Amino acid sequence: MRVLVTGATGQVGTDLIDALSGRSPVGGCASALLGGVPVAAGEFETVATTHSTLAIEDEAAVHAALDRARPEVVIHLAAYTAVDRAETEPEIAFAVNATGTAHVAAASQAVGAHLIYVSTDYVFDGEKTSAYLEDDPPSPRSVYGASKLAGERACPPEATIARVSWVAGFHGRNIVKLAVERARRREPLRFVDDQRGCPSFAADLAGGLVTLARMRPAGIVHLTNAGETTWFDLVRAVAEAAGGDPALVTAIRTDELDPQPLAPRPRNSVLAPGRLLADGYDLLPTWQDAMRRLVSALTEGSQRAEH
Repeated sequence: MRVLVTGATGQVGTDLIDALSGRSPVGGCASALLGGVPVAAGEFETVATTHSTLAIEDEAAVHAALDRARPEVVIHLAAYTAVDRAETEPEIAFAVNATGTAHVAAASQAVGAHLIYVSTDYVFDGEKTSAYLEDDPPSPRSVYGASKLAGERACPPEATIARVSWVAGFHGRNIVKLAVERARRREPLRFVDDQRGCPSFAADLAGGLVTLARMRPAGIVHLTNAGETTWFDLVRAVAEAAGGDPALVTAIRTDELDPQPLAPRPRNSVLAPGRLLADGYDLLPTWQDAMRRLVSALTEGSQRAEH
């Protein structure tokens, strides 16, 4: 199966390229392949693109790239993800996340490729008191969320829309890596305890996306690690797993952040995996299990660098 990946050098993209190639992403595990079927040698032929090789804002370039590659599946990860900066750069956010996705969707249809679009929990306003289901009406409060929702709506009905949240992985910058570094240096951290969500670890997301490429379900799927938590509880767990002192992590409210974030954060962005369960898929491993695997990989990497 030929799979074209946009955003192939990002947090999830790097791990996805490994998973499609039959390599285990750093911190990954076999159970992230929903159904547990390992990738066979030669099962996927991967075409990896980055912004430098394919600017999705360029409609002609997108159509030309897909016409050359002729993929059977397109996994669209490329996105504008600077949540706060999007509030002051809405035109750029929409050019990438909305218009760019429309270009990828149209080009995928033109070559008969199944589109998998990776979206976000920010399409919801966070006011619901229970977990969000796939068919709950979206109501984004931020420019970033609105631009990603516009991208969802640019996808054809037969496409797969995989919503993820609180992404962290071995590659790129994220909260887990920051917490590991601070824990090793015994430095204090302050994190909010009034925002709840589902962490999504890149190595496990990669396995989930491989499964979606195989199965090609139409419609929206919530794809996160199992379980929910707060940022405060997540960071405390990371600090403890890294051998630090969890007591150095203290809880604050969102309105105590200094400076205040430009973009409003959903207070509740827990994504229920109702579609996966209804369709008989396994769930991704718990966030605690995925977190410990990532922290172990990050800690081992730091120790090797020191020696």
